[in-house]
Amino acid sequence: MSMLRHHLLAPAASCFLGVLSLTTVLCFHFPELLTTREFRAVYTEDFARTLLLIGLAVAFFAGTIAVLRDQHKKMAFLGVGTATAAVLLGGTEVPFEGTVHNTPFALGLDWFVLALFFSALVFIPLEHAFARRPVPVFRPGWRTDACYFFMSHVLVQLILILVTASTSLVVSTVKIPGMQEWIQDLPFVVAFLLAVFLADLAQAVLHRCYHRIMVLWRFHAVHHSSPELDWLAGSRVHFVETVLTRSIVLLPLLLVGFSPSVVNAYAVLVGIQAVVAHANIGIRFGVLEYLVVLPRYHHWHHARHLDYWDRNYAIHLPVVDMLMGSFKLPRDGSWPEEYGVLKRETVPVGILAQHVAPFRGRRTFEDYVH
Repeated sequence: MSMLRHHLLAPAASCFLGVLSLTTVLCFHFPELLTTREFRAVYTEDFARTLLLIGLAVAFFAGTIAVLRDQHKKMAFLGVGTATAAVLLGGTEVPFEGTVHNTPFALGLDWFVLALFFSALVFIPLEHAFARRPVPVFRPGWRTDACYFFMSHVLVQLILILVTASTSLVVSTVKIPGMQEWIQDLPFVVAFLLAVFLADLAQAVLHRCYHRIMVLWRFHAVHHSSPELDWLAGSRVHFVETVLTRSIVLLPLLLVGFSPSVVNAYAVLVGIQAVVAHANIGIRFGVLEYLVVLPRYHHWHHARHLDYWDRNYAIHLPVVDMLMGSFKLPRDGSWPEEYGVLKRETVPVGILAQHVAPFRGRRTFEDYVH
């Protein structure tokens, strides 16, 4: 089964790019409100306008083709309609002059648009070509995961504020004599590799706590509730878990004094590897699977199988699990047959219900697992 049926390709592309184009135009109109200072430094205005032009052109072209071929006209009209609205609001010619003033809080809509565009551009074709199992792009639950993707990117500045607030007090009061100087004297590559190991160790310890402490599992169960894994499924993370995990992972990096460039490089790596680890890519990587966390390794962590419920916590380096005694990977190259929590009824459907669920009821581990 094709992961994106051919009759859906044109209308889906039109709708996807039309909505993103309209969102981009809104970012040009309201940069102080809809874009973040940190991410504006990553791209140029010319780059954004060029990308917008391409998006508009493809949205109109694909939508027209879909209408002429009578393929999902509602979706095609939505794509053409949103692209038209983007043009009427100024399109690539939206005037943009002067300096964008920083505000106490802004939405990361620009981060959402670029992350979604490039993630889809890379991973949808990869999953189509190298799929481990035939999972449609519009699989059950994709809307929920898309909402999580939207939330985690649009609220990136709020998350950063909360993470900074939770770590700054510890970092300002705890000093390790000589450590910062030693760390910053290391070559960049060495410092980066050390940062990856420390961050993954902190993440894995916390991850084990998520699986063993009831109050934490209630939040983490949301992440494990997706019945299928693909590039988008990894976004399904409760907001509380997002803030807690990023705080705990960032804390050791700040305590020992890694430079901002190393921390930023790690942030890029974890963003990419988190998507790769959940991707529906069935390539066999041989011995590399024992050195770096790749899809098969992390898929077994998500397996709907009691033997793997407490295994493979690392997100970067399997050696971390080897040190913790939680490493488990079939040598025959097999993959899980099912994904999700062992008792599906313990996690509700939809992002709102899933965010409320951890605060309700008094379930025990037996209710979730046995």
